[in-house]
Amino acid sequence: MVGIPHGHAQVDPLAALRTPDDPPWDVYLTGTVFLDIIFTGLDSAPVRGTESWARGMGSSPGGVANMATALARLGLRTSLAAAFGDDHYGEYCWDALEQGEGIDLSPSRTVPGWHSPVTVSMAYEGERTMVSHGHEPPPDAPAPDCPPRARAAVASLTPGRRAPWIAEAARKGTRIFADVGWDDTGAWDLAGLADLEHCEAFLPNAEEAMRYTGADCPRAAAHALTAHVPLAVVTLGADGAYAVDRRTGESAEVPAIEVEALDPTGAGDVFVAGFVTGTLAGWPLADRLAFAGLTAALSVQEFGGSLSAPGWFEIAAWWRRVQSVDGQDPAALRRYAFLEDLVPEAGVASWPRRRAVPTIGFRRSA
Repeated sequence: MVGIPHGHAQVDPLAALRTPDDPPWDVYLTGTVFLDIIFTGLDSAPVRGTESWARGMGSSPGGVANMATALARLGLRTSLAAAFGDDHYGEYCWDALEQGEGIDLSPSRTVPGWHSPVTVSMAYEGERTMVSHGHEPPPDAPAPDCPPRARAAVASLTPGRRAPWIAEAARKGTRIFADVGWDDTGAWDLAGLADLEHCEAFLPNAEEAMRYTGADCPRAAAHALTAHVPLAVVTLGADGAYAVDRRTGESAEVPAIEVEALDPTGAGDVFVAGFVTGTLAGWPLADRLAFAGLTAALSVQEFGGSLSAPGWFEIAAWWRRVQSVDGQDPAALRRYAFLEDLVPEAGVASWPRRRAVPTIGFRRSA
């Protein structure tokens, strides 16, 4: 098992729940790892026929690496099955995830002769525009049909297509958390999300939730989704998030935290990672939503997707800072009071996080 990298002081949110009979991993993931190149500090969208200069640039692993890194930085033992190119980009992504973040890559493999998928992301006015390039990995590349035992798995559902590993993981007792991308077919048919039957939670955004259910507001859509999955979480953008748990009858809504967004890449993945962390730890539904929203808000203030994910250092620093600001709304502070027993009291100042860097492959000094 891959341990936590040296020097990464860590909070284990599941420490009180761990037993010798636990699965080896808290969360299992599979998907495509991209090399992300992010331009920030653009005044506007690029204009055809002109040259735009960005004031900032960063590079980091992307794609499914965003979710894997966010989970690992929150203290969850994370295993990832992915194909990696045998080029320099693939080597960089593998090293950043395994050595830099302590993510288990034993189900992953390097594919000879396959180049790493690349995404260029341009962030401006709180939004982003992305251009990607890549080729399909060989058919025998991950995900394996027999995934490792884990407490939970995060799956991205594809309309009209089953992923055999999801049913197999659920059969072993793994709790499946699912999100979904935009339905390019325009069908928006929940029956087409066949693997939803194996899921504990479904986390679409407001537009996706309304299109899939035909509801005229995201909160009604969340309630409608609980006919298909026990727990529905609908993200509301600047308005926060809303969740309904069919098993308990509980619902919760938490507003978003206002921040100045540098780069929104990967914020949705960080939100899911925060919600999974709180769910596995057994927190109340509103606390899970608040924590997920906080981690997502902290992530958009840094470059890149995966390496912008906050760890407990950033969470602790934010909590200490907001308590010291005069005029804070007492109700808002109470909303996040659950952090008091979680954040580290000492040593956080010596816990730096790896961030996206402009250039990959600087020569190491002797």
